[in-house]
Amino acid sequence: MNEFTMGPSLLFCPGDRPDRFVKAAERSDAVILDLEDAVGQENKRDARGAIASAELDPARTIVRVNAVEEGTVDEDLDAVHAAGVTTVMLAKTESAADVERLGAIDVVALVETALGVANAREIAAHEHVVALMWGAEDLVASMGGTSSRRDDGTYRDVARLARASVLLAAKAEGKAAVDAIRTDIADTAGALVESRDAAASGFDAKACIHPNHVAPIREAFLPSEQDIAWARAVLAEAELHAGGVFNFNGRMIDEPILRHARKTVARTAHKA
Repeated sequence: MNEFTMGPSLLFCPGDRPDRFVKAAERSDAVILDLEDAVGQENKRDARGAIASAELDPARTIVRVNAVEEGTVDEDLDAVHAAGVTTVMLAKTESAADVERLGAIDVVALVETALGVANAREIAAHEHVVALMWGAEDLVASMGGTSSRRDDGTYRDVARLARASVLLAAKAEGKAAVDAIRTDIADTAGALVESRDAAASGFDAKACIHPNHVAPIREAFLPSEQDIAWARAVLAEAELHAGGVFNFNGRMIDEPILRHARKTVARTAHKA
């Protein structure tokens, strides 16, 4: 199993719009070619053909395949393998058995039903799962609800619980976690706030459905120059101490703080 290194901005692109594939890949850190919700049933075959002939960097490409219950896993995977893509996103993942159905391929398990959230830890533990992502609208719809958000744009409690549950399950199994999309594509300010919360909470990436949200996501996940300087200074000081707690500029520094500092420095890799 490979480590999930894509991110922080993952941009969905309809699988039946090959004219957008290259642009989507150029504008994001990784593109998610969609065979599920973004493609009408009548266009699924054309979408598979477009993806099969796509010439994109496999290291920065994910294909979202349909849920196992749809019965099109084999056809979807044929297109994936023809394109040389090595990572898929499995829609509406509800169990480790769903992941097993895909065979030996890296899987971003999209958890977006009540059963999927309940089984999140089991799903995250599967050897082929490299990341978990959660989905708000499908989740609420699966329970008979009508909206994942309140009138002020904040998530309802059930969505917040699902978000936290998926994040905790992923991290408990040492896997990456991807935050859900924000459907209001014009609200770039809201996307920035939500992305900052995702980064601070421990998510490794955030998905989006429009290029307008790529910049806010990148800004949120990239530490400031001040944060980077502090992190590097703390880590340098830690080299002078053989473990244990030490004082740095009046602040107690222990292993959890050092982990934060290492994560900050690691995120500078996306600055290019």
